[in-house]
Amino acid sequence: MPFPTINQSQGVPQPSKHYGITSPISMALPKEADLALTQKLTEALKPFGVFEEELELQRRILVLGKLNTLVKEWIREISETKNLPASLIETVGGKIFTFGSYRLGVHTKGADIDALCVAPRHVERTDFFSSFYEKLKEHEEVKDLRAVEEAFVPVIKLSFDGIEIDILFARLALQTIPENLDLRDDSLLKNLDIRCIRSLNGCRVTDEILHLVPNIDNFRLTLRAIKLWAKRHNIYSNILGFLGGVSWAMLVARTCQLYPNAVAATLVHKFFLVFSKWEWPNPVLLKQPEDCNLNLPVWDPRVTPSDRYHLMPIITPAYPQQNSTYNVSISTRTVMVDEFKQGLAITDEIMQNKAEWSKLFEAPNFFQKYKHYIVLLASAPTEKQHLEWVGLVESKIRILVGNLEKNEFITLAHVNAHSFPGPKEGNDKEEFSTMWVIGIVFKKMEGSENLNVDLTVDIQSFTDTVYRQAISSKMFEQEMKITAKHVKRRQLQMLLPCNVIQARPSRRKHSTEGPRPMNDSSLDLSLDSDNSLSVPSPPTVPATANRNCPLVVSASPLGFTGPMTAASDKMDTSGSVSPDSTAPAAPKPTQPNKESSSDNSPTPMGPPPVKKASSPPPEDKKNETEEPAQVATSPSSSPPPSGVPAVKRPGSPLPEDQSKKPKVEEGSTGVEEEMASQGDEAMETDIKELDPEQKVPSSQCVPTTDLSDVPLPPANPIPVLKNSIKLRLSR
Repeated sequence: MPFPTINQSQGVPQPSKHYGITSPISMALPKEADLALTQKLTEALKPFGVFEEELELQRRILVLGKLNTLVKEWIREISETKNLPASLIETVGGKIFTFGSYRLGVHTKGADIDALCVAPRHVERTDFFSSFYEKLKEHEEVKDLRAVEEAFVPVIKLSFDGIEIDILFARLALQTIPENLDLRDDSLLKNLDIRCIRSLNGCRVTDEILHLVPNIDNFRLTLRAIKLWAKRHNIYSNILGFLGGVSWAMLVARTCQLYPNAVAATLVHKFFLVFSKWEWPNPVLLKQPEDCNLNLPVWDPRVTPSDRYHLMPIITPAYPQQNSTYNVSISTRTVMVDEFKQGLAITDEIMQNKAEWSKLFEAPNFFQKYKHYIVLLASAPTEKQHLEWVGLVESKIRILVGNLEKNEFITLAHVNAHSFPGPKEGNDKEEFSTMWVIGIVFKKMEGSENLNVDLTVDIQSFTDTVYRQAISSKMFEQEMKITAKHVKRRQLQMLLPCNVIQARPSRRKHSTEGPRPMNDSSLDLSLDSDNSLSVPSPPTVPATANRNCPLVVSASPLGFTGPMTAASDKMDTSGSVSPDSTAPAAPKPTQPNKESSSDNSPTPMGPPPVKKASSPPPEDKKNETEEPAQVATSPSSSPPPSGVPAVKRPGSPLPEDQSKKPKVEEGSTGVEEEMASQGDEAMETDIKELDPEQKVPSSQCVPTTDLSDVPLPPANPIPVLKNSIKLRLSR
């Protein structure tokens, strides 16, 4: 007797397609309340310009169509010059693929397009950067054309009918390029140049992400919300150690895999729930890694020891699998996890109808969050040099953050992902500059009356790295400078645009409003809200200068409100000096009565010769506590003088040195209480140079710093002004 047939569609439900490397957390379908919250989320996103109008979208499609036609014409022309058969020339193909935010469908108004030009095997990379570049140059709709052939991923940048486009190039081992080519096919990577594999990676990763999410529309709306939130909270920057666009896309895709039936409002809430509790450094994977036996390096901590030190691994789904977050540091991970937790708290309120979506997208005021900041300034004499210089410096800021994290007295170094135009020098010389701000949190020290922190070596190591890179890449020019300063919260208003300090940070990456003009008091480190002391950077001391003549810093609680003596400002912003120049002499302390008109005289363009300054008169020493400031020399290939002590990690001074430190006002209760203090008495900082002919007490003499433990630049090094940042924090 035959068994009765059972209609399986009416019996046990068919298992749905499995996404990800684990089973879903919940298969729950959305409720009416979830759909209503999703509609409210869409309305909340509209004022931020995250949706592009249909007319603009059609314009992008038209431009990409024109570019695709240009590519096909160019490949046919190349084929003719290489004597290919006429029958093959007509079918040789060639195609423009897109990737990044445009391919994912989450691009915003005015965003650029990432594109890839795919060509058959007889088209060389040199053809792309020569004949195709010339073809683009002849096109009337192409503007701002520039080629970056020596980049890690070579690219041609251009503006096509007002739309910014970055075009990569990949040459496949195929005779023709079919229209239906699927770049996810791993076999396409065989026998390819490494630069072509890198160029293909963006498209392959983007296509894999779209194939690994259950519902593309829900994924896109969720990703738009998360990207906006990340940008508003200043944690959207791969180059600075946060997450870039592809990393945020993979986190959202993983959330969609865990909640395959959820709508965008629920997915945003679950995103914060999942990643606020994620046990880093466990990796985020969208699929099980596959080995294609092509001998390409892949992320695998079992095989590659360096992969074990990645703090927040998010692994790309396409072969060769890579960690997209290798730049993440302890500080940036801490900041992001804290933001995840705050996002969870806010979305909890939203899901309970206790708050609106607008609360999630409120930008916190970074410049009120911390008490201490490091301001980093990169400047160059021309706009073109400035663009190159800023790009290099920004790519290395994560090294500075890493150096600060290693300091035994620092628990957090939070760099703001936004940059700002630098302050004006107040002279006639035109200069282009960009500024970054890093928030610093110091450790709570117990059993110590005062905390002495020296950040000089941390800053110096960073600047040496940047200058070496600039010299080795042959992009360095003499007037390119880097300077760093320690400032307090209340001093930021002297450096940053008013709308940044008083209001919420702008949504735009670069502020359009310029800062206040810099005068002698703009960088006055005495304008402070507590009694800690910051010593400005000393100038570089040339080999011909008297090495036994230190700079002496005098500090007295005078409630100083007038202009600071110009020496420290000029030294900190000069960046570098000529090899044969002499260090500028520091001016005498500001006097309350006469001889103050010299501060208003124009500052000479070149550093003046060293002049012998007399010691302060006895009556001026009565209310002063003297502290020698460390003088760092420019790195050179010559060995340091014998008998010079090596640089050690900054720490608290020895007991006999503590008497030399400036005393702070009694009643200070530590960094934590300084955070709440807003009206403490300011400290006046003056720089003086001792007369070498007078007998200097041995307690005031500081030998030249030995830089033997700092890697030296290549031959013919350029003199670099070392940033000396020493802090004295009272408990």
